[in-house]
Amino acid sequence: MIKQKFRQLHRIVAPIVFLPLFVTVITGVAFRLSRNWFGLSKEQAHILLVIHEAGYLGDEIKPFYVLLNGIGLIWMLITGIVMSGVFSKNKPKQNTDSKANITEPEPE
Repeated sequence: MIKQKFRQLHRIVAPIVFLPLFVTVITGVAFRLSRNWFGLSKEQAHILLVIHEAGYLGDEIKPFYVLLNGIGLIWMLITGIVMSGVFSKNKPKQNTDSKANITEPEPE
């Protein structure tokens, strides 16, 4: 029951948080790689950092964007883990019978 509710909420929130998280990841990686691998100066790669930090939103909205981006990521992780069943109490039991692992020889 709870897995179904989490799946439903996960499905609703996922499209909303996908684009901001994707943009944050891509611009963060692109900034670091462009500085380290491609030798761009900080001024040349500054546009990537502005997009990564949501600087285009202004100083009043930027903290809310960052907060909601973080909450969205944490929400997706929690609901994904719950749906995966990692902490489920109903795990299938493994067969510990030693005879079950013995294979019989094939008749000749």
